[in-house]
Amino acid sequence: EGSTPGRFVLAGRTMAHGKVSISVDEYSSNPTQAFTHYNINQSRFQPPHVHMVDPIPYDTPKPASHTRFVCISDTHSRTDGIQMPYGDVLLHTGDFTELGLPSEVKKFNDWLGGLPYEFKVVIAGNHELTFDKDFMAELVKQDYYRFPSVSKLKPEDFDNVQSVLTNCVYLQDSDVTVKGFRIYGAPWTPWFNGWAFNLPRGQSLLDKWNQIPEGIDILMTHGPPLGFRDWVPKELQRVGCVELLNTVQKRVRPKLHAFGGIHEGYGLMTDGYTTFVNSSTCTVSFQPTNPPIVFDLPNPPAT
Repeated sequence: EGSTPGRFVLAGRTMAHGKVSISVDEYSSNPTQAFTHYNINQSRFQPPHVHMVDPIPYDTPKPASHTRFVCISDTHSRTDGIQMPYGDVLLHTGDFTELGLPSEVKKFNDWLGGLPYEFKVVIAGNHELTFDKDFMAELVKQDYYRFPSVSKLKPEDFDNVQSVLTNCVYLQDSDVTVKGFRIYGAPWTPWFNGWAFNLPRGQSLLDKWNQIPEGIDILMTHGPPLGFRDWVPKELQRVGCVELLNTVQKRVRPKLHAFGGIHEGYGLMTDGYTTFVNSSTCTVSFQPTNPPIVFDLPNPPAT
């Protein structure tokens, strides 16, 4: 099925019992340099290893014995005009609000309630400030307020903010099995301007990725792995996580890796085994004009 494990010499070693253990990549802290290095030395992000993928048109009939996933991300409380296509399962990979205000979360939950999908699975992103308890604890302690509207909240306003999401399954470093597919979701992204769920590149993020179990069919993260829809033209930089890439390609190997976070990276790619989908709905100027992306997966064999 395309690329075989072990084709690339990556930061990862195989344990005695066959499990792959990922270690921090030597280029971890500089993703643009990492991308260049692996491209020059391994052609790792070029054909035949990697291909662009065209999204399937919404009116394409779903093949027999398949499940249709509808991927969206980074809707930022701008859901009113989004035309939602037919599908079975909705995947939203975070930044569904501007700041994680309970009123925004409620508005998003109400919108989810009106959608016809059999299942809806949601993770948080760096804009869901109230979902990150450590972030909120630090914010309240600070003398200056970066986010006045959030700083004014009392703990009881947001302590249980996840419970507002009654119209979906909310995942945070956890997994759920839906229609036979095992889906894992995690909100963490490399540190960027000190938003929610930001962690330093390297071991801190790898510790989170190491929690992803083997046998996951669909991985939902808020941000991209290195080299897949992670290019920021304005900065002329790659911003994806090197440890996430190595975890996905060497250890977890999901069929689908859905994410957002980088609005400019909207689109699909494949490495021959995993399809990588950046379904950021909002553009770089926060216009919610990128259409949802649908993806069909063959149903797992019934156990």
